Amino acid sequence: MIGRMLIRRLQPEDALAYRELRLRALREHPEAFTSSWEEDSAKPPEASRQRLASTNTMFWGAFDDAGMLAGMVGLERLPRAKERHKGHVVGMYVAPEAAGRGAGRALLQALLDEAIAGGLTDLVLTVTEGNGAAQRLYEKAGFRAFGTEPRAIVVDGRAHGKVHMHRALR
Repeated sequence: MIGRMLIRRLQPEDALAYRELRLRALREHPEAFTSSWEEDSAKPPEASRQRLASTNTMFWGAFDDAGMLAGMVGLERLPRAKERHKGHVVGMYVAPEAAGRGAGRALLQALLDEAIAGGLTDLVLTVTEGNGAAQRLYEKAGFRAFGTEPRAIVVDGRAHGKVHMHRALR
């Protein structure tokens, strides 16, 4: 437990809570994600269960003292032989009411521990340009920016760049 937040790996049984938090994140912060609320909300709820059951993607959740899922992060292992040494950090979100309680840092640490134990040597992620809080969190976790993709996503007619970040694990 971190500041009364329990960090644990999400299981298929967590699919409903995961789906609700993910849709909230996509709705409230559409510029922060490549996926859209419209696309994800149209998927059947079973898609969330399947995602959590995947062997290529793992998710961790931060649960508050009432047992509600308040944060999440995912690690995608890349399937191609030449990229199996690295993973992508995906779907990071901490609800505003849980911010400042160490959930983001603890979620990233759980992911880092698994990545190292699983033999990965590198992690990559993207963060929307201008999302200073998220970028600082990643920098504190050892990630370094190595470039910005201009106009990476377009939300409601407005383009947003994505900062690409990397962390070597060994």
